[in-house]
Amino acid sequence: MTVTTGLIGAPVDRIDGAEKVRGAALYAAEHPFDRPVHLYPLQADIALGRITGIDTAEALAEPGVVGVLTHENAPRLAITQDAELAILQSPEVAFRGQFIGGVLAESAEVARRAASLVRPSYEQHAHDVSLHPARPDLVEPAELNGGFQTDTADGDVDGAWAAAPVRLDATYTTPQEHNNPLEPHATIAVWSDGELTLYDSTQGVHWVRDTIAVLFGMDPQRVHVVCPHVGGGFGSKGLPHAHVVLAAMAAQLVVPRPVKVVLTRQQMFSVVGYRTGTIQRIRLGSDATGRLTAISHDVVEQTSRIKEFAEQTAVPTRVMYAAPNRRTTHRLVELDVPVPSWMRAPGEAPGMFGLETAVDEMAIACGLDPVEFRIRNEPDTDPETGRPFSSRNLVACLREGAARFGWWERDPTPRARRDGSWLVGTGVAASTYPVFTMAGSRATIRARPDGRYRVLIGAADIGTGAWTALTQIAADALDVGMDDVLLSIGDTDLPYASGAGGSTGIMCWGSAIVDAARQLRTRLPNGEPIPDEGVEVTGAIPDNPYTGQLAMHSFGAQFAEVRVCADTGEVRVPRLLGIFAVGRMINAKTGRSQLLGGMTMGLSMALHEHSVVDPRFGHVVNHDFAEYHIPTNADVGSIEVDWIQESDPYVNPMGAKGIGELGIVGTAAAIANAAHHATGVRVRDLPITLDKFLT
Repeated sequence: MTVTTGLIGAPVDRIDGAEKVRGAALYAAEHPFDRPVHLYPLQADIALGRITGIDTAEALAEPGVVGVLTHENAPRLAITQDAELAILQSPEVAFRGQFIGGVLAESAEVARRAASLVRPSYEQHAHDVSLHPARPDLVEPAELNGGFQTDTADGDVDGAWAAAPVRLDATYTTPQEHNNPLEPHATIAVWSDGELTLYDSTQGVHWVRDTIAVLFGMDPQRVHVVCPHVGGGFGSKGLPHAHVVLAAMAAQLVVPRPVKVVLTRQQMFSVVGYRTGTIQRIRLGSDATGRLTAISHDVVEQTSRIKEFAEQTAVPTRVMYAAPNRRTTHRLVELDVPVPSWMRAPGEAPGMFGLETAVDEMAIACGLDPVEFRIRNEPDTDPETGRPFSSRNLVACLREGAARFGWWERDPTPRARRDGSWLVGTGVAASTYPVFTMAGSRATIRARPDGRYRVLIGAADIGTGAWTALTQIAADALDVGMDDVLLSIGDTDLPYASGAGGSTGIMCWGSAIVDAARQLRTRLPNGEPIPDEGVEVTGAIPDNPYTGQLAMHSFGAQFAEVRVCADTGEVRVPRLLGIFAVGRMINAKTGRSQLLGGMTMGLSMALHEHSVVDPRFGHVVNHDFAEYHIPTNADVGSIEVDWIQESDPYVNPMGAKGIGELGIVGTAAAIANAAHHATGVRVRDLPITLDKFLT
């Protein structure tokens, strides 16, 4: 049964907006404490080896220094299997930038100054940070991020490709990219009577609690995590990183004083994850009518030697287009580098750049319009599983977007349109993202005698508008006004909630709230007054009977206009249009903002982002905003976002699909395809910089 009353879909203003504008919303480092101790991390400046000595005398002599934490005096962890988090347990160094300690001082300035006075010495080993596909030591991961199967194969791909009248065999690459949320990663740690409280910038307070409890051998109920507001995460705050462990360790040395750790922008490039670089070989074969007969997508990407992370880069290829012969593979190169992790739309963002650029090339080779080619290869059922789709409106998005964009008026000939020194082109690409559900989220609703309702759930608002959307869902399900709902989130003292990741947050938390609301309305039928003692119920995510029976995905179509200067190779994107199919939109205003933000990040992926590794030293050299480029206002032109009206009652009680990841998927390919249309130059390696055209 789907919620049907009126608040769902309304463009409601953010209920936390005024608090943020006034500066009253507390972020992790802003929670007030008397006499906090500030910690500045010490990081290894070799890529591989071991510490042979660490001279802290000069740092300890600095006025205001409280202590220096190293592997020699660090608390012992109960569990050390996770090498990313088991810091300071040995003198071994696995990558440049790894935490090897921290300086504790009365101020952040003193801590940073004293950290420069610590003198570590090393036994240095030869390191390897080179990603390339011809290596003999490629590793087959047991499974991919998200639990997906590593490889898939149907039919005779090689034979069908060799026999195809039209064929493509090309390689596409995406570089390392780093999450750069506005709020740096930060943690305040406080120990009291054997209990630990963490004020952390995180996408999931219960995920942090459970991880830290295991590491320190504690009952999870003795770890309390607080996070009412987050200044962005993009996946990098999805799971706790080593700085949280560092803060908790340091706080044990200065009990009962709190310890505050705020990472610098430069430090974030070493210890909070990143999107792995990928090398994607794609082969497509089609018959004479432009219908695909063979699809293969073979990926090589990097991981850290100390902890495996396998991005699911080729997984979207399994669902996108119909073909009787199909194959996807993933192989890893284990390197002496930091551990990669989640970055917005892991798998789909890099994988759909490769696939959708290849599809554009194939459409041209077949003599077909790129929109028509995609429609011609639309599957009737999920190509991987054979299941029907709960809803699949990619064709509707393509047609609506083409009509709005003026697609059908374009001359398909490359370099056909010029405006002074600017070559002008247009391109298209599809978007997709699966509908995930994470188990366990629960919500409590307390009906009060004054007619108001307290809604409690340990959810996270990472800037996406969850404070507002969850209040809408609760008010809608209770059939009351939003002013009658008082929402509490971001605290492990509240009912368990999964984290904000995989575009699951609102779907999971909202389903638990709807379940609680329905129970409450059953307890208080027909407007029955609330008793003086109130009424409390707790709901959970209901089992979905369609799981395993239907394929559930969001889809979209993105169109781009690109201008390339014929004299300099400068690239501009004056216009983007995205049309999406996402079930029922919860909040038209914040939902549009999410999709627009994703498309902006996709533009950044297309033109700017590239983490450059120095092979001599094993670290990212452009580790700040001066050198790691992201778009500013002047780089972003017109971005139009809209969605079709899609009914999908099978995905969850709201009939809604996640949107946080979807917007970035396909944007880079649409821009690359438009750049080819403008110039006749096919760029297969991101980012699309001016040198790609001038050479």
